[in-house]
Amino acid sequence: MNQEARNCQNCHKEFTIEPEDFDFYRKINVPPPTWCPECRLIRRLTWRNERSLCKRKCDLCAKEIVSMHLPDAKFPIYCKSCWLSDGWDPLTYQQEYDQNKPFLDQFFQLESKVPQVALVQYSQNENAEFSNFVRNTKNICLAYSAVDSENVAYSSNITDLKDCFDVLYLQKSELCYENIDGSGNYRSAFLHNSHGCVESSFLFDCANCKNCFMSSGLRNKSYVFRNKQLTKTDYEAQVGKINLGSYETLRQMEEEYRKIAVGSLHKFSNQTKASDCTGDNIWNSKNVTSGFGVHEVENVKFVGRAFNLKDSYDIYGSSGKELNYESVVTGWSTSKTAFCTDSDAAREMRYCHWCHSSSNLFGCIGLRSKQYCILNRQYTKEEYEALVPKIIEQMNAMPYVDARGRVYKYGEFFPPELSPFAYNEALSQEYFPLTKKDAIERGYRWRDLDAKSYTITKEPENLPDQIKDIDESVLKETIGCLHGGDCNDQCTTAFRIIPEELAFYRKIKLALPRLCPNCRHYERLKQRNPLKLWHRKCVCVGAASQGGVYQNTAAHPHGTNSCPNEFETSYAPDRPEIVYCESCYNSEIA
Repeated sequence: MNQEARNCQNCHKEFTIEPEDFDFYRKINVPPPTWCPECRLIRRLTWRNERSLCKRKCDLCAKEIVSMHLPDAKFPIYCKSCWLSDGWDPLTYQQEYDQNKPFLDQFFQLESKVPQVALVQYSQNENAEFSNFVRNTKNICLAYSAVDSENVAYSSNITDLKDCFDVLYLQKSELCYENIDGSGNYRSAFLHNSHGCVESSFLFDCANCKNCFMSSGLRNKSYVFRNKQLTKTDYEAQVGKINLGSYETLRQMEEEYRKIAVGSLHKFSNQTKASDCTGDNIWNSKNVTSGFGVHEVENVKFVGRAFNLKDSYDIYGSSGKELNYESVVTGWSTSKTAFCTDSDAAREMRYCHWCHSSSNLFGCIGLRSKQYCILNRQYTKEEYEALVPKIIEQMNAMPYVDARGRVYKYGEFFPPELSPFAYNEALSQEYFPLTKKDAIERGYRWRDLDAKSYTITKEPENLPDQIKDIDESVLKETIGCLHGGDCNDQCTTAFRIIPEELAFYRKIKLALPRLCPNCRHYERLKQRNPLKLWHRKCVCVGAASQGGVYQNTAAHPHGTNSCPNEFETSYAPDRPEIVYCESCYNSEIA
């Protein structure tokens, strides 16, 4: 088929379906989408809650647990042990398909009955009861989307870390603090888009550097201070004058660092060993369109936080195999699934939620090691294969219609209003933040924060400025957050310092934070680019950047003429950063 322009039934903006998109939809036997790519992503993200946790009781064993579902959830919540046990059978909640009722209404009825697990914790996790979406972790606290990590807190989207606090999208690193989009770092703080850096602080876009401070665009350097090469002796003398154990000094350094980062040269996209790719933060991949935070993927489109995936569209959170579509959290070895959430080792499933190690399911919840089920009811292979086409036909003839009049025929992901989570509880709020008013106007549910019952015992301005002056008594304090709830960052208004955290700050000689973990997380998110792309031109115009803000230091292939290269980038046109194409960037940095 030819390229086709359509209007999104959610935001009503025009979007394009390419010929290769139609080929994919035919291959997996689904109709083309009626929502644009961004609205589809937001819709999926409303079904993944990583960080909004609470204490409640398991509805089976009655033990107190930590859960991503609040006590007023419409379905039972089980701890992991109970949910995986033989103490209950998901098939007992089976429903007979009703051809006279919209299928998603029937799914919603099933969803209100089937027990769901409190937290997503795969494989072996030790001392990780306050963390969600984790695998093979030990001694972690308020860490999310974490794999193979130990002694980590207040961090998200991490892999193979040890002794790290307050990091985001970091891999294979140790003793790091406030690192964003990095890998292979050691004993370093306040690094963004930096890799292989050791004993360094306040670096932007640096690689393989040791003992560097407040610099950007460095490669294979040592003893660089504010982008000036020094001797080891002079570097140590300059750094020795700066006491990051002082909160006031640290605050001043953070402000200087933000200005350096914005004023530095920016490559249009962060890609390593990637070919024919658009998006950002892509490694070891090929033929990727609109991919964000992906590695070892191939032939994918509209995909985020994915690994070892191929031939798939519209996925967030996946280490699946292939031919997956419009799903969130398609786990290990998942293939040929569509319109699913939180499925692991699954195959040939449609419209399923929390079904693992299963295949050939339609509209099921909580099944494990099952086949040929519809609405949690067991069928024979022949009965299943005869009934599913009839359900699809009925979904098109009698679609679900949500409160805003949006129509969900077969081929649409679950409506946000059926999600167990409100907009501001889920990842939707992190990547596409809205105010309560805007969220409700757009048809999303919103949950007001519960009133806090604790008493602040120490205002942040009353904390000692120096880390050396803070003793163990701080562990007993309830510290007020500087934001005081006057933000859109899920502020908890107060926080505690845990013993491991205090020991960490003392070890690397850093001042205590004055923001709660939620506000710190959102401050890091604001330093990353959004999960969307704009078409732009390189701003290199010969000997300098457009407007002369940056003066080139090397000859470029286009000489004294303006660079003709255009690209897709996650830097919006109105952003202040100097954005160069790969060729111009490499001429200056590599």
